[in-house]
Amino acid sequence: MRVYVPLTLSGLAAAHRAGEIGPGPLTAYAVTPALREWYVSDDIEELEYAALNRAASASLRMIAQNPDAVRRRVVVAVEVPDGAAVADPDHSLDPSSLGEVRIASPVALAKAAAVHVDADDAQKDVTAAAAALGAADHGDDDAQFTVDGAEDHELLWFGIQEIPNLIP
Repeated sequence: MRVYVPLTLSGLAAAHRAGEIGPGPLTAYAVTPALREWYVSDDIEELEYAALNRAASASLRMIAQNPDAVRRRVVVAVEVPDGAAVADPDHSLDPSSLGEVRIASPVALAKAAAVHVDADDAQKDVTAAAAALGAADHGDDDAQFTVDGAEDHELLWFGIQEIPNLIP
């Protein structure tokens, strides 16, 4: 099963040093029944893209909570055994947790299929979005527009062998 783990660049650096993403439990995003129902598509690539975007939003939240974090979203796509990623049935219909899964243990970075990271030119919009998240969460339409501005940036794809070139 493919899962998308949200990180920051410093989190990616720590995972690279340790050889694993962890410690567990990890929050990740995947194609869950609730995500399928919400997205209303049978196209697995579209569904995985939706899960990737959910993880990118979670990465933005991590950035917003850490003023020292580099303002670039990071998502690691990882293969885990079926059953290793479990959706919380109590939150499955909560719009803020669609596609969210928990992984009990750390995940070997060698199991990563790819790393997705914002380009340098996204930093200005990601910085503004991180600052606007709180207001957007409270219904401010202008702040939501700013958050959406970061989401307009496509994450770039990198192989795991390229991680040393991505981390500060």
